[in-house]
Formats: sequence, structure tokens, C-alpha cells
Amino acid sequence: MNRSLITGLAVGAVVATAGGAIAGYRLMDHGPQYAEVVAVTPIVKRVRTPREVCKTEEVRHQKPARDPHDYAGTAIGAVVGGLLGNQIGGGNGRKLATVAGAVAGGYAGNRIEHHVQADNTYTTTEQHCSTVYETRQEQQGYEVRYRLNGVEGRVRMDHDPGPRIPVRNGQLALDEGSAGPGTAGTS
Repeated sequence: MNRSLITGLAVGAVVATAGGAIAGYRLMDHGPQYAEVVAVTPIVKRVRTPREVCKTEEVRHQKPARDPHDYAGTAIGAVVGGLLGNQIGGGNGRKLATVAGAVAGGYAGNRIEHHVQADNTYTTTEQHCSTVYETRQEQQGYEVRYRLNGVEGRVRMDHDPGPRIPVRNGQLALDEGSAGPGTAGTS
């Protein structure tokens, strides 16, 4: 046989054997292909949103008093009381009844004018507004505890990964649909 043919067959056999060995090596189990998820804790943030609430209310106001000390009611009451007291009795009794009627009439007139002025009101409609806060919770992601080769670690993910996380070259493969960009951080 020709020496080149034998050399070619030998080189071909070596290449085929090496290729088969490499393929077989890749098919061999090199440890876990998934990390076991131990716990998943949702990360939530409380968000307060302000909102203005307005109500229309009727408000009662006191009109300004024309006579804040009720002098007119006192004077009119005293005159009327004095006149009525003067109609009773005679002599010194009449004088005493006139004075007593004036005092009682003055007091009664003062109270009457005070009550009339207290009831002298008007009503307006006013709008009163205040700020109230509504609180809601927003999902921020998930804190995931996992176990890989007997060692526990933590990673933050944007979704619940389920019971396991894929592993590539001994590291979590978070870019395989397990988490969004920038959400992975093993510890």
C-alpha cells in the first residue's frame, strides 16, 4: 500500500476519534445543570399618591351687630317696664313698682335684643379642599434564595423563577429568560 494512503487513514482515524471523544465529553454530566430554588420572596414597595378631595358645605355666619352692647333693647325694655310698673299701686309703692319695672324691663329688653341679634345670620356655600393619600403596593421583583453544588446564594430577579434556575459553566444563566437585564446579582 501506498505510504500516503496509510498516513491519511491514520490521521483521519485520529481526527475522527478526537471528534468523538469531544462530543462524548460534552454529553457527559458535569454536575448540576440547574440550581435548586430554596425560597422566593416578593419585593414590594409602598407608594403613596396624593389626591385632592373637595366638598361643598353650607356655612352659617353671624351678621354684624348693629348694637353690640344691646343698649337699645335695654333702654326700650326699661321704658316699657317703667311704664307698666307705674300702672301698679299708688304713692311710694308706685315709685318702687316703676323702678322695679324699669330694672326688670331693661334686663328683659337686653336679653330679647341679644337673642334677636344672635339669630340674625346668613348662610353661604363654601368649598373646602384637603389632600388625602392613597397607598398601594408595587411589585419590585423577587429575592430568590437558591442552592448550587451545596452552597446557598441569593439573587434578585424580575419574576418568580419556579423550582429551579438554569446553570451554564457553573454560573446561573439568568439571561435565559430567568431575569431581565441588570436584575441579577449573586451573593
